[in-house]
Amino acid sequence: MELGGKLLIAMPGLGDARFDRSVILICAHSEDGAMGLIVNKPTPDLSFAGLLDHLDISRAPEGRDIRVHFGGPVERGRGFVLHSADYPRGPATMAVPGGFLMTATLDILEALAQGDGPDAALLALGYSGWGPGQLEEEILRNDWLLADAPADLVFAADDSAKWVKALKTLGIDPLTLSATAGHA
Repeated sequence: MELGGKLLIAMPGLGDARFDRSVILICAHSEDGAMGLIVNKPTPDLSFAGLLDHLDISRAPEGRDIRVHFGGPVERGRGFVLHSADYPRGPATMAVPGGFLMTATLDILEALAQGDGPDAALLALGYSGWGPGQLEEEILRNDWLLADAPADLVFAADDSAKWVKALKTLGIDPLTLSATAGHA
């Protein structure tokens, strides 16, 4: 099962408050595990401008302002910029299936601060990670639903609506979801 480039949609009753109503883009998946970024949980106490100040990166008047998200509980001090493929790829940029790119170097933050960079981007602090077979087990346990990852949903401005919109891409009304799994 190839999960790279797919969305994980948290089911009710997942049992981990950090992932309640989360939508996660799986950036990498292999037999060694999986890595993804939560795309719908903005950090309430950290802005992009504040982060640039902290990193001593100057911002031009035409500088971009992107949202800063909680990407997951692993390495929360590390930042990842998930972005559209229109920005030149460097050696520190990873292709994510589905037409996304992920860059974890300061040059992309500097470009955004100057008004350049990719058309669509979000910054995630930390990431969500799974060991070998762990994510597959969680999916079988009915912790997550899988969906395609349209860029307009991933980069949508209204983070609070992404969980419902992701469910609707599967034709699911969130009011009909149950926290109890059934197996035939």
